[in-house]
Amino acid sequence: MPGQAPPGGRVPPVPGGAEETVAFARAARELGLKLGELELAVQLGEVRVVAVGAMGAVGAMGRRVARAELLRVAAAEGFPGALRARLRVVGTAEGAELLGISPGRFTRLARGGFLTPVRFYVNRYRAVVWLYPAAELAAFAEREPALLTGRVPAGLRASLSAGEDQRAARWRGRRVEQLLARTEDPWERAAVWAAVLPPDELEAVVADAAERAHVRELMPRLAPVPAGGGPAAEVVAAVVTADDPVE
Repeated sequence: MPGQAPPGGRVPPVPGGAEETVAFARAARELGLKLGELELAVQLGEVRVVAVGAMGAVGAMGRRVARAELLRVAAAEGFPGALRARLRVVGTAEGAELLGISPGRFTRLARGGFLTPVRFYVNRYRAVVWLYPAAELAAFAEREPALLTGRVPAGLRASLSAGEDQRAARWRGRRVEQLLARTEDPWERAAVWAAVLPPDELEAVVADAAERAHVRELMPRLAPVPAGGGPAAEVVAAVVTADDPVE
């Protein structure tokens, strides 16, 4: 049926003279993924995209996927199940269960910068809900078993007592790295860094008004903004904006 993914996420071979790239939505269908799953696959480096137009067009309309890339992904061992497993994201409760720890300890580790969110959303109570790659949590458990039992390290206890919460900063760092990896253009790279700056900081860093306007035009969208604006949009704006001078 039109609009459905091929059975098992199979990618058709390239017929003679066929296009070398496909639209983002079509790539998702051919890989048997939802649009959001393909977006995450791109962010995690599982699928490479071809940029179309300026970096500012970071939505699905601004990118295409090479046919050869689709074939590469589909030919990988365990496809599509293994790919979906690597794209699985979990919240605090499920993440804590995966690590065999309490949700409270999971949150403390995340606030201390030991766990890096890959996504977030704002719930109906205007609270930020962080999501983490399940595969990264499993790797963390193997790498740092001592952090999963016993007393929390003194340094972490001190930073948490001081109110430290690195989740937003860690997410911004990951997002900036993802976007920088997609361009070598100096203006577009400057726009990626500028995207996390408060307006007054951007004005101080890019003093020339014309250059600042050009940077703003190229700025990528770091996260989806809730429709209609309002309080939820304000929460998103706070998450995507750096608030630490060190950052």
